[in-house]
Order: sequence, then structure tokens, then C-alpha cells
Amino acid sequence: MPFRRAVRVLAAAALSVWTALVPVSRPAAAESASPQGASAVVFAYDRFGEDQNPSISIRIDQFEAHLDELTDGDYHVLPLPKILDALRTGKPLPDRTVAITIDEASRSAFTEAWPRLKATNLPFTLFVATDAVDRGSPAHMSWSEIRQLAAAGVTIGALGTSTQSMLARTPDQLAADLRRMSDRFQTELGKRPAIFAYPQGEYSLAVRQLVVDQGFTAAFGQQSGVLHPQADPWSLPRFVMNETYGSADRFELAANALPLPVSDLTPDDPLVTVNPPPLGFTIADGVGDSSKLACFATGQGRTALERIAEDRVEVRIKDPFPPGRARVNCTLPAADGRWRWLGVQFLIPE
Repeated sequence: MPFRRAVRVLAAAALSVWTALVPVSRPAAAESASPQGASAVVFAYDRFGEDQNPSISIRIDQFEAHLDELTDGDYHVLPLPKILDALRTGKPLPDRTVAITIDEASRSAFTEAWPRLKATNLPFTLFVATDAVDRGSPAHMSWSEIRQLAAAGVTIGALGTSTQSMLARTPDQLAADLRRMSDRFQTELGKRPAIFAYPQGEYSLAVRQLVVDQGFTAAFGQQSGVLHPQADPWSLPRFVMNETYGSADRFELAANALPLPVSDLTPDDPLVTVNPPPLGFTIADGVGDSSKLACFATGQGRTALERIAEDRVEVRIKDPFPPGRARVNCTLPAADGRWRWLGVQFLIPE
């Protein structure tokens, strides 16, 4: 399927927890779209067809449109562990590699998403929060159903003991929760999880280190962006899909996104101590004309950029962010209507 719709829109402005889009024309003088080595787009879903929860649920017709795009288009939907192994070892990945993830192990993921994914033979990863399953919550899968998915080849990852932000607990509490969660996986599934997703996508450097110390080989947030070999394995991005931000246009645009590799990202901790945060980074060589870079901040739209050196950029966020989650998304045009994408999430304390 040709790359049809995404040339009409640019998913560049993250104006809420989920990235919003602003319409733009096709890039006039696009650079080569060839990524630097392997790359992959990861999508994050939560609930399906739960109209009462539009912020975390996607409509069934939207989800089916996404699956149609993936099955009819020039995409390669691969198991997440295979993608992570390729990025870690330097193995090649085909262009437009995609992974599907589902958070929380909700009942609707089992009754609505699983039959459709099975029918289209698309692999996915399920991130499980153990406490709701242990309680027998009717809104969530049972361990028996999770074992059924695992037996069918679904990758089972960890979402902690609950879906609540990990930032509200002390390091000792978090470490104990992670050990308890891992023990439940061992008991119910016969092995401990290797891949982690931060609940609500929220983490700090301290939380990240706890996840590393527990032996997880990779961890995902909910900031937008594209996986690439230089990305921090414990701060990996995903494009979140829900009812508001689950249009076919946005999905196709994200599925065709390319990485925007940077180094020396500051501040290095998502939990900010200075507001607005002094965001800066160095753009990797070979990604295109960095003068065409554009960045957008939550609630503030397009931000001013200052060049400190040839490839060193500082993002001048004008106003302090309110408490909660805030994002800055930066994009750079590539060839064929595609966009390089870097998303940064900040957590603003009360």
C-alpha cells in the first residue's frame, strides 16, 4: 500500500499526555529517509471498545483500521524481543519494522484485541500488572487466560504490581514491589519477565535504575519516538493509541516515522527540578538538514530553538509547565513524506 495519508499531516505537537497532530504540507526539500542502522516503531494500546474510558481505550473500528494498515501496507510486524535483540546486537531490521504492545491485561484486550490479532497473525507483547490479576478483577484477564496467550506465542512483559505511577513510592517499596511482581510471574508463568513498561509511562532516573537492578533487559515509557541502536534500552519510546489520538492518519504517520538520534540529552532525569526544563541535545550526524528541526511543547505549541554549535540545539520552552506530565516532541523532515521523531517526557512535581 503506498504511503498515502501521512504526507498530509505532521504528528509533531505533543499537547497532552498523548501526542496531537498539526496539519502540514509534504516536506518540500526532504533529506534521505534511510535510518542510521535498524529502527522500529512501537505502538502502545491499553483498552479496547470501552467508550467510558476514552483516554485509555480505542474504538474497535479504529483498531481494525490500524490492523488493516499493518496487514495491507509495507510493514514488518515483528515480536518485540526480536526487535530488541536486533538493536542490541547490530542485526539488520527491515524498513518499517513495527511492534504492538498492550498494557494492563484488561478484559477487553482478551475479548476484543486478541481475537483480531490472532486472526491477522500479528505478534504482540502484553504488559501485565499483577495485583489486579491476583485479585480476580472482572476488568482484567485471569492468570489462566494470560497463560493461554503465552502458550500461543504472545510475549508477556511486566507493568509492575499496579498501574499507578511508580513515583509515589519509596525506593525500598518499589524494589519490594518489583521482586513480588517477578515472583508472581515465576509462579504463574514459569519464568520471570525480561521486558518492563513503566505504569503511565512515568519514571525518573532513580526508578529506571531500580528496573535495571531487577534484571530487566529493556523498559518502555509513553513518550513518542522511534527505537534505534543508540537509544537507552531502559527509556524506550512508544506511540500511544487511544480514542482521541487513534485516527488512521496519525497511525500511518507514526508507523512510517524514523528515528531522530541525539546524544548529550539534558536534563537527563525526566523528573525535573527546574521548570521550565532547559532541554538540549546534540543531533547525530547523517540524519538530514537539522535547520529544519521543529519542536513543540505541551500547551505552548512550537518552541524557539537556539543553536549552540553546529549540531547542538537548545529548546527554549517559554513558560513553566503545570504539575503532571509534559512533553516536547521534535521532528525533522525525511524523504517520501516521512518524519524523524524525538519525544521527551517531563514529570513536573506538585
